[in-house]
Amino acid sequence: MNVLGYRRPNGRVGVRNHVVVIPVDDLSNAVCEAVARVVPGVLALPHHYGRLQYGEDLELTFQTLIGTGRNPNVAAAVVVGIEPTWTERVAEGIATSGKPVESFSIERHGDLETLAAAARAAQRLAQDASELHREPVSRQELTISIKCGESDTTTGLGSCPTVAQVVDRHVADGGTVIFGETSELTGGEHLIAERCADAEVRRRFQAMFDRYLAEIEASGANLLGSQPTQGNIRGGLSTIEEKAMGNIAKTGTVPVVDALEMAQAPTRPGLNFMDSSSAAAEFITLMGAAGAVLHLFPTGQGNIVGNPIVPVIKLTANPVTASTMAEHIDLDVSGLLTRRCTVREAGEQLLGLVDRVACGRLTCAEALGHREFVLTKLYRSA
Repeated sequence: MNVLGYRRPNGRVGVRNHVVVIPVDDLSNAVCEAVARVVPGVLALPHHYGRLQYGEDLELTFQTLIGTGRNPNVAAAVVVGIEPTWTERVAEGIATSGKPVESFSIERHGDLETLAAAARAAQRLAQDASELHREPVSRQELTISIKCGESDTTTGLGSCPTVAQVVDRHVADGGTVIFGETSELTGGEHLIAERCADAEVRRRFQAMFDRYLAEIEASGANLLGSQPTQGNIRGGLSTIEEKAMGNIAKTGTVPVVDALEMAQAPTRPGLNFMDSSSAAAEFITLMGAAGAVLHLFPTGQGNIVGNPIVPVIKLTANPVTASTMAEHIDLDVSGLLTRRCTVREAGEQLLGLVDRVACGRLTCAEALGHREFVLTKLYRSA
């Protein structure tokens, strides 16, 4: 199936054409947001970190910022940081994708001079990006990520199996899908392990799961209320095992071809696992950094998350949510529970919507301005 997308210099295909202004650190947010106000249509990506981080925590921040700039939904990037060394590192990492990048540091220039220079660069890049055109591309060239949120009993029964239809179809066509939510596999992790394509993938997946679980247990915390969340409990999910079964239901039936670290780009077509938080905004930010250009989000009680660069398609099988939160729901599949449609028919509807969003239709989250961009932090700063 062909859709219309933007082919980038490195051959990757995106479904949006953003020019982004990326702060390397929290101190640079104000300049980046000012650039976006001065140059309409340019997208700032403010965040809270980037200062005095170290080790794996710092590396993950770099990888997330660079991966975000490299995402095929991004046409060009302006990078702003407080000092030049880290700023240039992020810009150079993005530039390896072949797309235009310009960088500016605030030290020895100040906000106003940096703002003027960055705004002029953003204007040029936005004008150049406006001449890029969509072209026919194969749907299998699109990397799709999946995550559920505010799950309830209808999620595992309806919206997650609907997503599974798209996962199986996309993988069968040669496409790439990423899933994760490490802690939300608890009690069902053996089902994912059994689907790993070979012993090495299974070993890495199990190591990631065991590491995450050990970290949670070492804290001594009672996760009830966090996992499952209060919304999950209100929706009828009383244990993490119940939540895990619904979570796994959206991954379809295909093998798991690789186990990725956070923000790591997949290299193998098929279904990829990524070690990740289950927090929605963090998760989708990591998936965007890994190259996902579309996200499928089954919800029960009604999650409202979006992302600045990755369109988030939300679907629900809960008729109450579909009615009371209609402005957030892209696809209502509550007919599954009343047998007005089959899972296969719901899957066809979702696949059709994927094609429409890929070709330019705004998702509910995009139309409402939901642009949650949240970096994952591994430990406290120095």
